[in-house]
Amino acid sequence: MPEVLCDICEERKLKALKSCLVCQSSYCETHLEPHLRVTRLKKHKLMDPVSNLEDYICQKHERPLDLFCRDDQTCVCSFCTETDHKNHNTVPIEEESQEKKTELMKTQKDVQLMIQNRIKKIQDIKHSAEVRKRNTEKEKAVRVELFTDLIRSIERHQTELLEMMEEQQKAAEKQEQELIEELEQEITELKMRNTELEQLSHTEDHLHLLQIHSSLCSSRNTRNWPEISMKTDESLETLRRALTQLKDTIDEKLTLTELKWMQQYAVDVTLDPDTAHPNLILSDDGKQVRHGDIRQKLPDTPERFDYCVNVLGKEGFSSGRFYFEVQVKGKTDWDLGVARESINRKGEITVNPSDGYWTVVLRNGDEYKACEDPSVSLSLRVKPQRVGVFVDYDEGLVSFYDVESSSHIYSFTAQSFTEKLYPFFSPYLNDGGENSSPLIITPVSYNK
Repeated sequence: MPEVLCDICEERKLKALKSCLVCQSSYCETHLEPHLRVTRLKKHKLMDPVSNLEDYICQKHERPLDLFCRDDQTCVCSFCTETDHKNHNTVPIEEESQEKKTELMKTQKDVQLMIQNRIKKIQDIKHSAEVRKRNTEKEKAVRVELFTDLIRSIERHQTELLEMMEEQQKAAEKQEQELIEELEQEITELKMRNTELEQLSHTEDHLHLLQIHSSLCSSRNTRNWPEISMKTDESLETLRRALTQLKDTIDEKLTLTELKWMQQYAVDVTLDPDTAHPNLILSDDGKQVRHGDIRQKLPDTPERFDYCVNVLGKEGFSSGRFYFEVQVKGKTDWDLGVARESINRKGEITVNPSDGYWTVVLRNGDEYKACEDPSVSLSLRVKPQRVGVFVDYDEGLVSFYDVESSSHIYSFTAQSFTEKLYPFFSPYLNDGGENSSPLIITPVSYNK
């Protein structure tokens, strides 16, 4: 703020110490002395020095603005309360100022809290950036390792393919040479026979002709050469087989890499007994579930499935990624996946995404289906013994994997999740003991 000078000093103006609203002047320490000594002047209203004293004076009555009208929210003088602001709620300006200061302090606390929140947000963003950078570097290392491994596989397959083609070429050349030699031998023999036939056709020795006629004219034991052919595209077929094998290898390595990446998001899933159908038997640790013949007497709460033999995990997820694995060994029927919080749990249930279920099921020992609408039949190379379930909530992705063979089973993509998702399990009916094995939530082995 600019320095306020004394209005009384004549030669060298000194710095003002106070301003008087009544006198409408500012005073240095020397010239302020009468206001501190003279009784009449001591009643004047002093304030810290200001250069714009006119702003503190009522323009209408030329009196200090020492009151505040709460009705009109404006500063007034004592004369104003007798005219325009008569009977209004007025208070001394110091009192209103103190209340406003209290409000300002509250606002200041709010502002300070906003500042702290934003500082924390900056820290969170920086932390997220650091985590993302570390994850990116880790992902880059994984991808480099993957592609290095793939390149080695391709180079190995290329070497094996070229060696195989070279061996096939040598074998073909050997076969060709043997056939040529055999043909040349037959040509030599046929030429000799032709010479004999030519000579006999001009002989006058009739007895000799008749004696050897049969042997010369009879068919000889030779190859049927028109049926003999050489393969010219065998290397192409070999290439096709090699490329198919290479593709299978690459797919397996890519899926294994995907699976390892997903396993870092493993969560500890425990079954929720409050949602379990009364026929389901849960282990004490909440990691296993099987179907029993006896319906237990349990409270029919809104959370519990009462018709379909299902059970949910205890914890739901509404953001980020999560992954869990379930052993399905020895079972002929099962359902696995995730379900949203608001699913219908009473009576018969339609299991598909529009009803809040994202599941893969097994029926009759070998019939695998993804429960889309309509359902999608799945052709699997091997029978899964352990199934991995991965969810990326924000990306709308639910994927299923055969953990032991490192193969992809099915993915629900481009889904829209708006509620919590819960791990979903059904061991299905035990079928007289044929399907009595439990579903077992297994620990995830994640190697960085």
